[in-house]
Amino acid sequence: MKFLILAFFVAGAYGCGLPTFPPVVTRVVGGDDVRQNSWPWQVSLQYMGSNGNFYHTCGGTLISSNWVLTAAHCIGSRTYRVYLGKHNLEVSNEPGSVAISPSKIIVHPQWDSYRIRNDIALIKLASPVSFSSSVMPACLPDSGHVLSHNAPCYVTGWGRLWTGGPLADVLQQALLPVVSHSVCSQPDWWGSLVTNSMICTGGDGQLASCNGDSGGPLNCQSPDGSWEVHGVVSFGSSMGCNYPKKPSVFTRVSAYTSWMSSVMASN
Repeated sequence: MKFLILAFFVAGAYGCGLPTFPPVVTRVVGGDDVRQNSWPWQVSLQYMGSNGNFYHTCGGTLISSNWVLTAAHCIGSRTYRVYLGKHNLEVSNEPGSVAISPSKIIVHPQWDSYRIRNDIALIKLASPVSFSSSVMPACLPDSGHVLSHNAPCYVTGWGRLWTGGPLADVLQQALLPVVSHSVCSQPDWWGSLVTNSMICTGGDGQLASCNGDSGGPLNCQSPDGSWEVHGVVSFGSSMGCNYPKKPSVFTRVSAYTSWMSSVMASN
């Protein structure tokens, strides 16, 4: 059974992880514009600039009608809003999109910015969002579940199109196969920096998450066809977004399900 906090989850006509418009997924390597509304749990976390305008800073994942999952390193002292149902960040008032302010932001109490440990945070929306074909939650994996080596998962986000390049206007997706912990923790890979509470993906030197993707989901399809968010984009190599043997690293969601459920139940 999928891990769902039923008290906070209103399924209605929309279950978790099953888009009205399924993503166009292939095994082709390469980042691509997504099919509009095919990842309807993807959010843009935006901060208010000094001019009063909002700017994209990180991704996030809608996991219930009023909770969003993101990375701890995305959170600071700024004023934020969560934009749901977005496709093109340069287009205002897209049909089906909605911006909602947070009522609470809870960063994991053991967040360690020096060693990049426990890089996870939850955002409670000021008002519950109504599910639609453009806004619906991702499913969560079973607690403790570990993906197998080479499992096909997809990172999505508006991050930089290449190292040092511009942020994407249109939401992107890229196939990033999972790299097992035993490989990723080898000395010439990430070594001891990666823990069992992280997921490595990619590392082929061609494709990776990049700046601006932080906090967004690693989407993996379960046997029943629904999509689960197994990872939260955490960090990559300072030598470049797609450096060989330096895979994209995600916080492993299934290592934090008990913390997430306690936060959601008590807030």
